[in-house]
Parts: sequence; C-alpha cells; structure tokens
Amino acid sequence: MDTNNMEEQILIRITGQDRPGLTASVMGILAKYDAQILDIGQADIHSTLSLGILIRIDEMHSGQVMKELLFKATELGVNIGFAPVTDDQYEAWVGRQGKNRYILTLIGRTLTARQIEAATKVIAEQGLNIDSILRLTGRMSIKNPGKNVRACIEFSLRGTPNNRPEMQAELMKLSADMGIDFSFQRDDMFRRMRRLICFDMDSTLIQTECIDELAMRAGVGEQVKAITERAMRGEIDFKQSFTERVALLKGLDASVMQEIAENLPITEGADRLMSVLKRCGYKIAILSGGFTYFGEYLQHRYGIDYVYANELEIGEDGKLTGNFVGEIVDGHRKAELLKLIAQVEKVNLAQTIAVGDGANDLPMISEAGLGIAFHAKPRVVANAKQSINTLGLDGVLYFLGFKDSYLGEQGKL
Repeated sequence: MDTNNMEEQILIRITGQDRPGLTASVMGILAKYDAQILDIGQADIHSTLSLGILIRIDEMHSGQVMKELLFKATELGVNIGFAPVTDDQYEAWVGRQGKNRYILTLIGRTLTARQIEAATKVIAEQGLNIDSILRLTGRMSIKNPGKNVRACIEFSLRGTPNNRPEMQAELMKLSADMGIDFSFQRDDMFRRMRRLICFDMDSTLIQTECIDELAMRAGVGEQVKAITERAMRGEIDFKQSFTERVALLKGLDASVMQEIAENLPITEGADRLMSVLKRCGYKIAILSGGFTYFGEYLQHRYGIDYVYANELEIGEDGKLTGNFVGEIVDGHRKAELLKLIAQVEKVNLAQTIAVGDGANDLPMISEAGLGIAFHAKPRVVANAKQSINTLGLDGVLYFLGFKDSYLGEQGKL
C-alpha cells in the first residue's frame, strides 16, 4: 500500500502570551500520535509568542490531533490555527531552501521604522526573502537609557541579489543618508568561524595620528598634519609623504614618545571589543603606517598577537634622526602582512577581518574576508563593502554575529 496517500502535512500556528511548558504540552499531543516534525520555528516579542510547526501525520489521526490541540490552546489561553500543505507545496518549499543565504546586519545608536523600511525595501527590490529577524543588542531602558545606547538587528535572507554591486551601493548610500550602518555577508561557515582580525592603529584603535602628536611637540604640527591629511585621502603617495613627515621630526627627544603613549585617546568601544576577541580566541594584529613604539604599547595593554608598523631611528644622543628603520608599512605591505599572518596561523583568508579608516587600509580591507571601513574617509567608505560610522569600535562584534546576551550584557547598554 502507498503510505504517502495516508499521510498529510499540516502547518500549526500558535500565538499568544508565552509561558513555560507551552511547547512541551503541544509536543506531548503530537508525540501521542507519532507526528513527524518537518519544520519548527519560534519568535518571542515582548513575551508574546509566535510558534510555527509543520507536521506530517497519518490522515486517520489528523482530526483528533487538531481537536486536542484546540482544547489545549483554550486551556493555555493562546490562539491556534491550522493550514493544510500539499506534497507539491512542501516540495516547492524544500527546493527554495537550497538558494543562497545572506546576513544583513543593521546597526545604529537607535533604529527607527523609517530606517528599517528603507533597508527592507532594498532587500525586496533585489528579490531576496527575509527568513528571520534577530535583535543582537540588549533591550534599552526607556527611563535610564545609559550613555552607550546602541541598536542592532540581523536579517537572515534567502535568494540571490538581482545586482549585488548595485545593492551594496544603495545600502552604503542609505548608511550616509540615514545614519545607520550595514554589513551584507554570505551566510556560510567562514562567516561563523572568523579567526584573525587586523586593525589599523591611528584613527582606528586610537583617536589620533601619532605622527601628528610627535609633530606638535617638534613644532612642525601644521606642516605634518597637512601632509597626513593629503595622504589619508589618497591624494599623494604614502611612502613619499611618510618620508617627508618623518624628516620633519629630526631633533625631537625620543623620550616624548612615552608621554604620548601613556595618554593615547583610545577609541570608544576598543576595550570591550578587545576583551571579547581575546576571550573568544581570535588572533589580533596591528598593521599600521604609524610607529612600532605606540603599537607595542597597545600590544601590552590588550595582549595583541602581532604588531607591524614603522620604526623611527633614534640617534646616540636620544633624539630622532629624521629617518626610519626597515621597510615602510604602506597599504600594499598591510595586505601582504594580512595574508602572511593568515598563512602562519593556518587561517583561511575568508576567515580574516580587516578594520581601518584611511586610503592605505583599502588593500587589506579588500583582501580580507570581512573588510570594514571604520569612521573612514569618503574614498575608503566608497570602496568598502561594510562601514561603521554610527557606533564605536565594538560595533564590529555585531558584524561578527555576537549578541549582547552572549556576553552577559543583556540590557546593559
């Protein structure tokens, strides 16, 4: 006998006030009649439950199951509904599950309906379907919102974008226009298993340019700052600009570096980000066009694994000579170092992350599996796939899929 004719699929929808034991009660009834669970999903918004269960069950028992579930729903004070699903409908649904999957992450200080509407409109126009929506940040207190309020929502998407570069451009435009940040990533094993993160230092981990700090103490601040800004905008060659700026530091007493290091303005969120990354076993590198002295200071502070930067030459008189030692760490070298460290650590390039703000960070941002422009210059944002402009450096955690509740920070904003 063909048993397929004796079984049917039923979609059960349950909504109402959530309470402990509700799912167990429903499963107890389904178990009694040997129902097969083909799919199950649940969301809980402000203690309001939405539970969906797709079952396959013998037609002889389906009526009794629905009857008992109706009685149980009345007893529990929830609403329940049933919908038949044909074999063809089920097979078509299964076929759609094989499509590409992506994760779209939205972050900001707050998220409004207007912002979410704009983002989801882009998703819909690209032919992508939203499978699930997850809030990664803790619940905000209305009476005592706290200082570092932040909001993050993660969309799980299914399908293939009609035009991914166009979609990326639209999202980045929304980011600039509406004060929110986006990350659009393929949902694969590499996204879930990032292992190496490489940071620029100046204006990324710290809120200053170390060469500008040195220049101010050498009395050449304005001259060096002007060269720095042109280099960061990509208007002049980094190696040439670096050589010119270092030459202007000639005669500065090297002891001032300690005073600068001890007073570095650490970027908002850096302490939290580093703490989480270390706890979770990430390998961390500083790849900087700045100077090793300051990179090593941060290395000791955070337990960073690798530091590659530029070394200033110090004369026998304890003063800077205006020269540097070794190869300049420019944009090309940063990308090379990212690949080299990944190779040493036996990490797939797709598992790497690069975070930076300047034009010389673009090569490593482009090379990494996840490249993030952080409070970056316009040219960098225009060429990056992800950017963070609204939050501190710990916004990177949300692009990696961390929830505040994972970190014991539910509701602590």
